[in-house]
Amino acid sequence: MLYRKMNTAKEKLSILGFGCMRLPVTADGHIDEEQSTGMIRYAIDHGVNYIDTAYPYLNGESEPFVGRALSGGYRKKVNLATKLPSWLIRSREDMDKYLDEQLERLMTDHIDFYLVHGLNDMFWGNLSTLKVTEFFDDAIADGRIRYAGFSFHDKLALFKEIVDSYDWTFTQIQYNFMDEEYQAGTKGLLYAAKKGLGIVVMEPIRGGLLARDLKGISKIWQTAETHNDPSEWALRWVWNHPEVTVVLSGMSSPEQVRQNVALAESGIANSLTKKELALYVKVKKELKKRIIIPCTGCRYCVPCPHGVSIPECFEMFNCGHIYEDEEDARQHYTMFLGGFFDGIPHYASCCQECGECEEKCPQSLPIRENLKKVEEYFGK
Repeated sequence: MLYRKMNTAKEKLSILGFGCMRLPVTADGHIDEEQSTGMIRYAIDHGVNYIDTAYPYLNGESEPFVGRALSGGYRKKVNLATKLPSWLIRSREDMDKYLDEQLERLMTDHIDFYLVHGLNDMFWGNLSTLKVTEFFDDAIADGRIRYAGFSFHDKLALFKEIVDSYDWTFTQIQYNFMDEEYQAGTKGLLYAAKKGLGIVVMEPIRGGLLARDLKGISKIWQTAETHNDPSEWALRWVWNHPEVTVVLSGMSSPEQVRQNVALAESGIANSLTKKELALYVKVKKELKKRIIIPCTGCRYCVPCPHGVSIPECFEMFNCGHIYEDEEDARQHYTMFLGGFFDGIPHYASCCQECGECEEKCPQSLPIRENLKKVEEYFGK
């Protein structure tokens, strides 16, 4: 196992972190306790020392499970990360309430790396008003948490604003070779690193989509001198960035754990050759050919007067075609646009065909026609 450090944290952290969002489950939908415990402990026994969970993962079962899995001395061997459930916070008191509940669920007296979960413009506006940074100061002072961070799901400008708002130890962003310009992206990665923040990367394999044997893609990887599988290529790309401290993998089988632990022995920064880097360019180009709706995500079309999240509708529709997985795209569509966070649906089916968006679109896209395609594809 290889290790890297964050600027303002003294611990050396394993470059592979265990993300506890995709643990194996039983037929009735609950965590497979025996198998999952074995997976986590195998990873720890082989050098993984960063374990990441969150309040809602696996229908709220992840945190209590992780607490049990880290019993018997394993808690002392790891740095534990979990997250404040941003969407549930209505007062300053709520922050303490949820942190104290999480400490109890995880059977520990402190969280090593504590994040504000999934920040976007709405959550950040609420939390900053409620003085979340003062909460972090207090929680660090009384020893309930050691290091403060935030995970992020919004635009680059907001990311920079949040980075500059507090003396964060680290941030967690979605980053992989297909998402260099998505959300925080490469510009955000470099900005945060320049400001001294450690970087934890989520979705390095885009939820497993980049691990698939996709048509026309496998033959590109096979031209390399080293014949790695697609998931290895994806992880190596992220580890190649020296700014990245930890890469989280949401491992869901013992085989994945063994494979990723072995691969982490070679996750050296700046180790990819020019020929290897050229392969990523070819793969990315090939995958982008599958884009159906050529939306650039400029966001001139929003806000929609009827609440449609137009760029996100097009993005998820395109992802279903790019990665040949309609079901995965539908799950993300329902999760992010179904009103889970604000109680208001933002589906393509909410379109009232007023045409206001098309007047603003610099690409002159037939947005109303394309939204009908999205509605037909996802059924709403």
